Amino acid sequence: MEGATEAMEFKQRAELMAMLICPNRGLAQQFLATIPETRSFQVVGDLQQYPNSRQLDARLRQSRPDVVLLDLSADTEVAIGLIGVIAAFRPSIYVVGLHESNDASVIIRSLRAGSTEFLCFPFDVDSQSTVITRILRLRESEERVAPKRGRVLAFVGAKAGQGATTLAFQMASIASQDGKRKVLLADFDTTGGTVSFAARLSHSYSVLDAIRHSEKLDSALWNALVNNKNGLDILVSPDQPEMNGVEGHKVHEVIEYARSAYEDVILDLPSAYERISQVSIGEADKVFLVCNAELPHFT
Repeated sequence: MEGATEAMEFKQRAELMAMLICPNRGLAQQFLATIPETRSFQVVGDLQQYPNSRQLDARLRQSRPDVVLLDLSADTEVAIGLIGVIAAFRPSIYVVGLHESNDASVIIRSLRAGSTEFLCFPFDVDSQSTVITRILRLRESEERVAPKRGRVLAFVGAKAGQGATTLAFQMASIASQDGKRKVLLADFDTTGGTVSFAARLSHSYSVLDAIRHSEKLDSALWNALVNNKNGLDILVSPDQPEMNGVEGHKVHEVIEYARSAYEDVILDLPSAYERISQVSIGEADKVFLVCNAELPHFT
């Protein structure tokens, strides 16, 4: 039985994906050299400089690692600031601080900021095994108590006018038609969304209101923001085009709230080149890229 348990833990370890952020390249090489022996992490990204908050947000949504291995030695203040960004993600992304020495003050500061574990040179097998085991147990515990999250399906056009809105509307209508599932259709095209026109809705609030007040969302506010059409909740786009960019973390908060309230969240996105589409795609469980078989025209 003990051997079977160890084998299962080993298999789980091999599946833990990690992003390495380590400007101290000597430290990075020392750590990476241990991976073939420990097989604790599968490094899916290696950033050689500290990213800013926006860059980090984009990279995390793109690669979705289980763990971030963060260099605390090159610039402790910058690293501590990044820990807060990572710790705010849901589902959780665990932070393991890396350092050249067992510095108690750095360990305490990193843990207070939200890191999960700490490793220092020489990154021996036993230390990594202990850290990985604790992370696995923590993840299992969180999964047991975590509330059920709805799935997010995103429809995005390769360019405008490809029919993404039509498909998103039809999918949402079909999913909600028997009344057994709670479904949301959200029009995230802030410059020219047409869901409200297709559903013949007049509205006072839009997806922009949800994004602007993302940190205050609750059932009362949400019910004021959405419209209901034949059992389908709809979050519409604004009447007047909004050209200003959106903050990625606010879009994340809106989608996460929707996940907690609905079984299916259908996102109608503008073209794939828009900022809000790029942010939202990283949140989706499935993405449907809509395009037409068009031949180029030459003159």
